[in-house]
Amino acid sequence: MSQKPRFLVLGATAKTGRRVAEKLQKLGHSVVAVSRSTTPAFDWTKPDTWDAVLPNIDAVYVTFQPDLAVPGSDKIIADFAKRAVSHGVKHLVMLSGRGEEAAEDAEDALRTSGADWTILRANWFFQNFSEDFFLPYLIQGTLALPAGNTPEPFIDTDDIADCAVEALLNPAHIGKNYTLSGAEALTFAEATAIIANAAKRDIVFHPITLEQLDMGLVMDGVPDDGRDLIRYLFSEVLDGRNSAPTDDVQRILGRAPKSFGTYASNVAKTGVWDAQESN
Repeated sequence: MSQKPRFLVLGATAKTGRRVAEKLQKLGHSVVAVSRSTTPAFDWTKPDTWDAVLPNIDAVYVTFQPDLAVPGSDKIIADFAKRAVSHGVKHLVMLSGRGEEAAEDAEDALRTSGADWTILRANWFFQNFSEDFFLPYLIQGTLALPAGNTPEPFIDTDDIADCAVEALLNPAHIGKNYTLSGAEALTFAEATAIIANAAKRDIVFHPITLEQLDMGLVMDGVPDDGRDLIRYLFSEVLDGRNSAPTDDVQRILGRAPKSFGTYASNVAKTGVWDAQESN
């Protein structure tokens, strides 16, 4: 009887990594789920943490923090992939960002690593509205962003995780690039309105300029590199290049991606978007 594969999941406390690890475990697979806060720890900025988690691993789900668009990520991915191959890892499945030209060098590094590879390029997550990023502003009742009227086919991170698990388990996905999106493109104003309706409270979207956003980030104490990344995402990436929905979730999973309306309805029931009473 052949031995069952063993999986390493990076970013195991983040949105997709946590879900990938849970789904693999529910299927009965052996999973090593790591992040900077786990034991053993994994830190992209500390290569000496890599060797502790790579032995006896067959496949890795790769998510890079803070984003593959960060300068130098390609060299780090190349070094990690080389290290993984030296430990006997056979397959690397990496989450990338759709339309992020700055991430393409990192994708190329994965392809030339010597390991089998699969790349999943994703649109913006549903869960940015409910788990972090935009959540504090929605609770306050106003989401102000330099998003204009550019539609975005937001995607549920559970759909991304399902696609990642399928890619890890099925060799038919080796050597494939997939672009993962939701079924419909919504503007941020439309998405905010759907959330407000589901939460049964007044939440409005307010368009602002990139300069106004940057001033707010400065006031919030966001460091320069973080501000650079956010400016990049809201200027170069959110320019309409990613507005068309794709059918890759359907191709991989044999079902349509989840709708934003269903997501909003389910999340609203948890009370996460309820207004907080001031003391």
